[in-house]
Amino acid sequence: MAKSQSARNRPTKPPRAQGRKAAPRAKARAPDKASRSKWVYRFGNGKAEGSAAMRDLLGGKGAGLAEMANLGLPVPPGFTITTAVCTYYYANGKTYPKRLADTVAAALAEIGRITDKRFGDRANPLLVSVRAGARDTMPGMMDTVLNLGLNDETVEGLAEKSGNKRFAYDAYRRFITMYSDVVLGIGHHHFEEILDEHKDRNGAALDTELSADDWIKLVGRYKERLEEEHGAPFPQDPHEQLWGAIGAVFGSWMNQRAITYRRLHGIPERASSSRAIHRPARRSSTASS
Repeated sequence: MAKSQSARNRPTKPPRAQGRKAAPRAKARAPDKASRSKWVYRFGNGKAEGSAAMRDLLGGKGAGLAEMANLGLPVPPGFTITTAVCTYYYANGKTYPKRLADTVAAALAEIGRITDKRFGDRANPLLVSVRAGARDTMPGMMDTVLNLGLNDETVEGLAEKSGNKRFAYDAYRRFITMYSDVVLGIGHHHFEEILDEHKDRNGAALDTELSADDWIKLVGRYKERLEEEHGAPFPQDPHEQLWGAIGAVFGSWMNQRAITYRRLHGIPERASSSRAIHRPARRSSTASS
């Protein structure tokens, strides 16, 4: 039927004009097809699979990181899980597309190749940050997890590689606090209480007055409190940590503060989030996307 209709219309339209109209339609369909089949876009090492023009698919943060990488700026390597995955996640009972786990594993291995580190490796651990990004800017509304990949073994590797055991265990206790809050729903106050008690007993007014041994003791107490509140130990498997953080960041798209922000600023709910995962800076306080 389509062919006969085309044949009837051909004499009434100049071939050149018809050709000019057909080309844009073909180009417009291509991005949609690509977005359905490609869930993860990598960036870093002077190149990226995305660009600033892909804000709807990569979110503002992911698109910006891709553009900076393409410009040759020193962007830590990472990858963005697209907004299409977040849409899928909520449309399919909070589940992920098939092959997403394999695609994420491959992207994570690529970060390790670029940085000469390995995720979960005791001697030379790769640490990552999981951050949220939306098509429309929503500062502070969605969740972030820094220094992911730290556990009882990799913290020793970080201490050896950095030459600073105090820094390593301070980073570890910060990660436990953040992961507990964002992923497990255990508020910061549980750990702040432990820290304040420890400083009072040792006559310390500031965190900077605490030694490596202090942070080692506090990490132990943090894990004990977490298990008391959560009913299970702090996860030591970096891959379990990663997927816990990804799920929590996706979940933060529908947290109350994000919902309220979207309502106040007229942002549609369909503008779902993306997340960029990359190697953090040496110190968690300066890690940024």
